Amino acid sequence: MAKLFGTDGIRGKANVWPMSTEVVMQVGRALAYVIKKHSHRHKVIIGKDTRLSGYMIETALSAGICSMGVDVFLIGPLPTPGIAFLTTNMRADAGVVISASHNPYDDNGIKFFARNGFKLPDEMEIEIEKLVLAKNNYIDTIRPTATEIGKAFRIEDAIGRYIVFLKNTLPKGMLFDGLKMVLDCAHGAGYKVAPMVFSELGAKLTLMGVAPDGTNINKECGALYPEGVAKKVKETGADLGLALDGDGDRVILVDEKGNIVDGDKILAICGNYLKKQGKLKHDTIVGTVMSNFGLELFLKQHGIRLIRTPVGDRYVTEALCASGSTIGGEPSGHVIFLHHHTTGDGILTALQVIAIMLMEDKPLSQLCSIMKPLPQKMINIKIKEKHPFEKNPAITEAVNKAQKTLAEQGRIVLRYSGTEPVARVMVEGKDGHLVEELANHLAEVIQKHMGV
Repeated sequence: MAKLFGTDGIRGKANVWPMSTEVVMQVGRALAYVIKKHSHRHKVIIGKDTRLSGYMIETALSAGICSMGVDVFLIGPLPTPGIAFLTTNMRADAGVVISASHNPYDDNGIKFFARNGFKLPDEMEIEIEKLVLAKNNYIDTIRPTATEIGKAFRIEDAIGRYIVFLKNTLPKGMLFDGLKMVLDCAHGAGYKVAPMVFSELGAKLTLMGVAPDGTNINKECGALYPEGVAKKVKETGADLGLALDGDGDRVILVDEKGNIVDGDKILAICGNYLKKQGKLKHDTIVGTVMSNFGLELFLKQHGIRLIRTPVGDRYVTEALCASGSTIGGEPSGHVIFLHHHTTGDGILTALQVIAIMLMEDKPLSQLCSIMKPLPQKMINIKIKEKHPFEKNPAITEAVNKAQKTLAEQGRIVLRYSGTEPVARVMVEGKDGHLVEELANHLAEVIQKHMGV
């Protein structure tokens, strides 16, 4: 049986199954059906990034939802976390984001938020999937008419609401007057709101990636290519730079010397500060299996526990809720401050780091120096199918030999991308040359036995 949902909603090539208009309309109908639990008028918030296909998918999704008697509030381009916020702020029954995050423009996807601002529970996704894929779909028989049909509204003050929320996460009265920043919005969902937030706070901005044309989202810019920001920071003498990804839920920072600051370093900076302030809940931070071992060593030295989860913000959020801790994230720059928001937010993350810079009166490079990451090498291999690695004797043997060579001075992680036909090899250890050698060898073995 075909599977509709991946690790982060529905995603695929735009105008091809499952991101075809026919399927998307059925998804809208199914979503409307599963959220209609009470007699009041129901509503769904819909936002998107800047992909060309967003118009098509937004229209099909809205039509499906309205056809089931549920109202739609269209937000337009806004970061994914902005839609999560508006879902709760406007007391909607669900929020939907049309985005394929960091993928190229010709892909697109649909992510869902429940009325509490968290990702839609698994059981609701399963119900939607069953309704859409069923051969005799009984929701096709539900046809509201006359005044029972849903309406669609365009919301004009969405950006303003989100900006107020973001600024309220800072200490009262804090401004960024005189701070020089380079800001790359990846021609994505944050291209309007991010410059407005930082300029309203008084920062002097050099802007990049703020001219979306429907096809240039994530194209050699943003969080996937922070080198462009690093170069511009050095050229302009900026205090820092930040690069958002296409849907604005993650950020990679750059210090004043042009060095890349990833999610691990952000967790170290924020965790260390909160610990010193006595505000780090349960003295715990949540990372993933990809979090650098250097982060774990640093946190341990400062009396902070690191909980590791599988890769994916959903798992990080689940661990945060289960442990009662409030900060977690991934090296990719997806960081969650649960005491502020229900999901990762690139702009919010940058605001928290800048606030620490100002309160500590230290440049970003000095804040970053507290953590020394171990050498880490990750290689992506395009594959035919996702079979369990451990069922391939050659791969198992290669991994065992590599781990024996590393002994207890490093780690090996093999995993599949949740959104692409890609296997990822990660090797980490104290000896950079050995890490490089082992990662390349493992990639060759996987390429030989599983590659396209």
